[in-house]
Amino acid sequence: MAIEIHLPDIGTDAADVTEILVSIDEQIEVDTPLISVEGDKAAMEIPSPNSGTVKEIKLAVGDSVSTGTLILMLEPNEEEPTKIEDTTASEEKKANEPKIVSKNILLPDIGSDEVNVTEIHVATGDEVQIEQPIISVEGEKAAMEIPSTHSGKVTEVKVTVGESISTGTLLLIMETVESPDSKKVKSTASPAPKTQQLEQEPVQKQVKQSIKRQSGFVENQEFAHASPSVRRIAREFGVDLAKVRGSGRKGRIIKEDVQNYVKEALRVLDSEGSGGGLGLLPWPDIDFNQFGETETEKLSKIKRLTGANLHRNWVKIPHVTQWDEVDVTELEALRKELNSIEAKNESGIKFTLLVFVMKAVAKALQELPPMNSSLSNDEQSIILKKYVNIGIAVDTPNGLVVPVVRNVHEKSCVQLTKDLRELSSKARDGKLTKNDITGGTFTISSLGGLGGTSFTPIINAPEVGILGLSRADQKPIWNNDTFIPRLMLPMSLSYDHRVIDGAQGVKFLNILKESIVTVKEELQDR
Repeated sequence: MAIEIHLPDIGTDAADVTEILVSIDEQIEVDTPLISVEGDKAAMEIPSPNSGTVKEIKLAVGDSVSTGTLILMLEPNEEEPTKIEDTTASEEKKANEPKIVSKNILLPDIGSDEVNVTEIHVATGDEVQIEQPIISVEGEKAAMEIPSTHSGKVTEVKVTVGESISTGTLLLIMETVESPDSKKVKSTASPAPKTQQLEQEPVQKQVKQSIKRQSGFVENQEFAHASPSVRRIAREFGVDLAKVRGSGRKGRIIKEDVQNYVKEALRVLDSEGSGGGLGLLPWPDIDFNQFGETETEKLSKIKRLTGANLHRNWVKIPHVTQWDEVDVTELEALRKELNSIEAKNESGIKFTLLVFVMKAVAKALQELPPMNSSLSNDEQSIILKKYVNIGIAVDTPNGLVVPVVRNVHEKSCVQLTKDLRELSSKARDGKLTKNDITGGTFTISSLGGLGGTSFTPIINAPEVGILGLSRADQKPIWNNDTFIPRLMLPMSLSYDHRVIDGAQGVKFLNILKESIVTVKEELQDR
């Protein structure tokens, strides 16, 4: 009776069959190579776990396969059935026992091409728990700690401080105790989302390709099918394979595709001149030493990337900035009163005006949903978000970062104070994770502690609005009878004019001022 031979776990989600190494009716032995496959990390041969005669081959060259895919039907040798039956019980018993296995801990996708290892938190022989930090890295976006994906004993550390690493780099090897039940759950639970992904991705690709300029650049939203050698060439030239159209079998990216992409990129740059594609004059190249002594200081990675993002956002987004001010006299008095109470209770809570403004902004965003949206990639619709995650611009020694406070609309001012204090501390210590700096729907940039009366904050794409706060100041305000001193908080609201028009901008500021009064009343009832 023929038995099924399946693809074992090869350490990758999917791979392509590059060669069939056996044929029907061929007699094979244990460990005879059956097929060759190629994934995004390596190419390998898949050996047979049994000996026998090949009866049927279930796949073809070019097929995409994953763990558990049926490779072929094998008729075992005559002497093997009894052997198999005799050993089945013992094998099942062994299979149900926990096993000590070696696990490779790889660098996950942290949203950056390359990062530098700044600190290693574990050593060979250490017992590590899941989510325990194992290394610290610094990239162009942020510095962060990388947690362990497994619990176990470290047997070998594969990176060193100062080393430049990228997604998929082997960080360390550890021994873990693996239960067979976890494998069963993993193998049965994973196919469903994979199917949904395969159904959605071609649609995304068609939409993206239909709106691209006729310059040969095509956004490839699907998995970039390319061999390790092609990926190495792409890295050498700094090419993002997601933007390369594959001309090989089943859309595979080959070496010539990368070469053509580079040639086209150079052609586009040459045709647009040296003004950055905007028809501008070239940037002046001046030797400043001719005027006096100078010193060159390198920008940090965070500053370099922040500058590039701000430049892109300023150029691509039609900004409109409106200025207004809100009376926070009673709110400031209440803040001081609450802080006095918290100090007596030794709670460690110290309220700031920023926290109260965050609550008010959350209310205003819910009343004017377009301000809590993003423009779709084809610029034909907006994506309205049912959650309110507010980014807070924080100045750190390495540059400006924007940690995100999640679900502001659901939290109290006490909880927001704790969240803000924790994120600010992590930002200044360079320990923000990718999750800490993504998912924002609106941003607040507060310069109140530094001074100033107004400014033009730059929108943090893909958001459509940002609120700037300057220093609150005492002003004489007319009350229809006389001038009285009031503490006025200056506000600068920048918004994307493709999504928000002037009337909506004014409406948002009016709602925000009313919401600040509401927050004050809620605090009084606290």
